[in-house]
Amino acid sequence: MEFSTVLFAFSLTLFAGLATGIGSALSLLTNRTNTRFLSVALGFSAGVMIYVSFVEIFFKAKEALVGSLGEKMGTWTTVGGFFFGILVIALIDKLIPSAENPHEIHTVEEMDGTSEEHKANLIRMGVFTALAIGIHNFPEGLATFTAALGDPNLGIPIAIAIAIHNIPEGIAVAVPIFYATGSKMKAFKLSFLSGLSEPMGALVGYLLLYRFFNDAVFGFIFASVAGIMVYISLDELLPSAREYGEHHLSIYGLIAGMAVMAVSLLMFI
Repeated sequence: MEFSTVLFAFSLTLFAGLATGIGSALSLLTNRTNTRFLSVALGFSAGVMIYVSFVEIFFKAKEALVGSLGEKMGTWTTVGGFFFGILVIALIDKLIPSAENPHEIHTVEEMDGTSEEHKANLIRMGVFTALAIGIHNFPEGLATFTAALGDPNLGIPIAIAIAIHNIPEGIAVAVPIFYATGSKMKAFKLSFLSGLSEPMGALVGYLLLYRFFNDAVFGFIFASVAGIMVYISLDELLPSAREYGEHHLSIYGLIAGMAVMAVSLLMFI
């Protein structure tokens, strides 16, 4: 595998992970959370990831596995890999306490309060949310990296979708830290650093697996990536999108994301 391809895939993963800093900056530069924008953006990200998982990634995985293992075994392994990816990300979610789960997004308006106990609770919330996001984003980094390795043209929209989904996670870290400490710099740094787990996931995964990369291993990882992305979309993005704004806004964003992903794939036929 060419070094330039690996470097490009890692760069995309780094971009996606550090989008937490964008969320942090947005939350610290405003006195009010733009919930309508977040609703549409999260729906859009879910649309991109669901469409590309079912239409492109799953079938690329099946093609690689069938070519290596035969029709029957390859198809079964593809399905197994898909649900293995779902199982991995579901277990990670299960192990993260709900109060610190990055799915629980906190807006600027929720942070009012001046007591020392309130500030201590906010610091705890921000720090544990940052740790939770670090754990949660580790397999996402491997997913983004693997997709970009398999098809650089496919990696770009996936990285953008993951980046959009990381924006509210940056908000979840930055807002409580800022309201507890009064320091925008501390809030931004912790939020920014929490996103580094994404490229770390890519780097560790690559170092552990690159010796074993062949069509069968790559196909199984690709199938798992599809499962991870579908789970993230259904469990995290769409529920968060509905909570932020009107139900129809999240659906409009979802359809727009699917349409953009479909057109981008058609352009490379």
